[in-house]
Amino acid sequence: MTGHTMTRRTALKALGTGVSAVGLLPWLSDDGVAAFAGIQKAAAKPALKALTAQQYATVETLVDAIIPTDEQSPGAKEARVADYIDLLLSEQDEAKQDWLAGLSAVDAEANARFQTSVAKLNATQLETLLTDISKNEKVPAAQQTPLEKFFVTTKNATIFGYYTSEIGIHKDLHYKGNQFTPEFLGCLTVDGKDCPHCGQKADATTSAQAGKVENL
Repeated sequence: MTGHTMTRRTALKALGTGVSAVGLLPWLSDDGVAAFAGIQKAAAKPALKALTAQQYATVETLVDAIIPTDEQSPGAKEARVADYIDLLLSEQDEAKQDWLAGLSAVDAEANARFQTSVAKLNATQLETLLTDISKNEKVPAAQQTPLEKFFVTTKNATIFGYYTSEIGIHKDLHYKGNQFTPEFLGCLTVDGKDCPHCGQKADATTSAQAGKVENL
């Protein structure tokens, strides 16, 4: 596995520790969160607010390479992480300027090496490019090139965007959320039964206890 591709375990660990301080983006506003949810639900074509179509294609290619689809869940592309980043940049002018400069730099690097843009690179070319610009992501920011810093920023934003998405939260983490029930159901293991509500299994002790209660 390459260094720039994120396993789900690595991504969660990075998220839990606040990921890197380099290029860390702020959270979406409440309106931005609502807009992102709407984009995922509608599954419509992007209605870009900050990025051009070409810049969006570059971002989408990068986030898909960082968190690809695997046997556990769909990846960052399907989670619409590129749309998350577009919304975020529409709310953050300073971050937007940094991102646009970074996108120009990474496309320029792709063109210099392979005479085409990032979005049009084949799998081998993309692998080569990202391996090179991610090799120093663990060193202090002062020792990184602008392109290496941009990669770290992109990786951080991809993690945050993915675990803000419906796919990241529910299909990857399997988070059920708070669910309303009209009555208190309790745990059926007290009756010596497997409980469909909490998932606990009845064991011999609870089964025996339940039998004693029924015989009273």
